[in-house]
Amino acid sequence: MTAPLTDIPLTTIDGDATTLGAYAGKVLLVVNVASKCGLTPQYAGLEALYREKHAAGLEILGFPANDFAGQEPGSDDEIQQFCSLTYDVSFPLFSKIAVTGEAIHPLYAALTAARTEATGEGPMRENLRGYGMSPNPAPGVLWNFEKFLIGRDGRVVDRFAPDVTADDPRLRAAVEAALAA
Repeated sequence: MTAPLTDIPLTTIDGDATTLGAYAGKVLLVVNVASKCGLTPQYAGLEALYREKHAAGLEILGFPANDFAGQEPGSDDEIQQFCSLTYDVSFPLFSKIAVTGEAIHPLYAALTAARTEATGEGPMRENLRGYGMSPNPAPGVLWNFEKFLIGRDGRVVDRFAPDVTADDPRLRAAVEAALAA
């Protein structure tokens, strides 16, 4: 029996121990982030969504990962400084983890097992091939900025491909529905 998502040990970017249980009753958008990726500008949209919906119960949780083309090489301090200075990120960030492969963090093992397919899957996978890269096979996380939506009950309700942005109508509708539930 695996632990509920809310019980999996996590570490904040400041080094504090926590779990998703700290966000009980909230809607969570869990995103694996990177500072040197073509998708890095998504930080701006994620921060805008966070500021718009935080009072309604949305938490966006950023998990830096260096799993894809070395696009998150920095230390936790460097990542936090980059996010603050470049995108004025105020949503919670966590210590760098692996989101795929042999060293996958238990949170991401549970997330990918709970939701094996991503909304919007397809274009990003083909784009990566076009750049000569081998996309991570499903159900693994495809690339940086893949998003998992967790309802107030702690269950994964949706998953979005990396190129589905924070202002995409599909993501926004899912967030609205989760907030209303």
